[in-house]
Amino acid sequence: MVQVKSPYWQKVVDDAQKHPAVPGLEKIPFFTMAPMEAVTDSVFRRVVAKAGGPDVYFTEFTNARSITHPKAKFTVQGRLYVEESEKMPVAQLWGNRPEDFEAASYDLKERGYEALDLNMGCPAATVVKNGGGSDLIRHFEDAKNVIAAAKAAGLAVSVKTRLGFNQIDTFEEWIPFLLKQDIPLLTVHMRTRKEMSKVPAHYEYIDRLIALRDEIAPNTLLQINGDIKDREDGLELVRQHPGIDGIMIGRGIFENPFAFEITPREHTLDETLTLLRMQLDLYDQFTAKFGPMHFQKLKRFFKIYVRHFSYASDLRVALMDTTNTTQVRELLDQFDKQWAAQKASDTIAITTK
Repeated sequence: MVQVKSPYWQKVVDDAQKHPAVPGLEKIPFFTMAPMEAVTDSVFRRVVAKAGGPDVYFTEFTNARSITHPKAKFTVQGRLYVEESEKMPVAQLWGNRPEDFEAASYDLKERGYEALDLNMGCPAATVVKNGGGSDLIRHFEDAKNVIAAAKAAGLAVSVKTRLGFNQIDTFEEWIPFLLKQDIPLLTVHMRTRKEMSKVPAHYEYIDRLIALRDEIAPNTLLQINGDIKDREDGLELVRQHPGIDGIMIGRGIFENPFAFEITPREHTLDETLTLLRMQLDLYDQFTAKFGPMHFQKLKRFFKIYVRHFSYASDLRVALMDTTNTTQVRELLDQFDKQWAAQKASDTIAITTK
């Protein structure tokens, strides 16, 4: 088993071994929820925790400069907010100026964060244009300086990246370079920036990544990301590629809010809609604290809960016509009554007030 230099990540590894034994595995991998823009805020993290959460959560990615910039620092408060009942997440930052990461690391430490992840894989054009995310794959020296600066406050500094920018074989230089930066965790999304998420993840290179890690930095944890739908899917990937330490799930949570549960089971419609109602309540509390949010962003979550049952498409269509949480609740209440009274009928009329 890997002995990690970081006490934070060593505890994550040790705690994962407390889960029930897994057939075919001597070591149980840890599971994390990927940092996702406008998704993994405090509200959604708490909903996932209710459904059966991962070992580690990540925040939405935040521009390192904005954390301490006098004109922007107040706009990031919601991104970095952690409710008292939450498990402390890992903060993920993006950018390319070392001084921003140094200042941000001290700010995060004051907020109670113990770990900081550096985004070196985001494919978004606006991020790349500003020298952040996957653009750092093309600028090794900038990446090195950012990593060094982020360590200033003593947080556990990790990196999330991709195999390359345009070419897959870039990883033969890029990954060894990162492994030499003395980081406790390296997360690799198994695609290039050019590929976005348009092609299947390149699992055929996982064993090579493991070999590189074992040769260059045996005390660095290796986490794999890309096309992993749920815990069972992740465990099977580890069975096929012994040496993987962690599994990160991103878009899979949009197909199944219970993706991280240790013992999978069938869930009722009432359970999934209860999670939606919980998110509505937490959303209202969040906006009351940090100001109004674009309601359109909340709508992207509806498909997580409203699927795989009769009339789900009708309900989703109606939900997408709502403009506030009150309307959503009224619609759900109406659906509950009609579902109970007419679940054996051919149709359920759904209207938005």
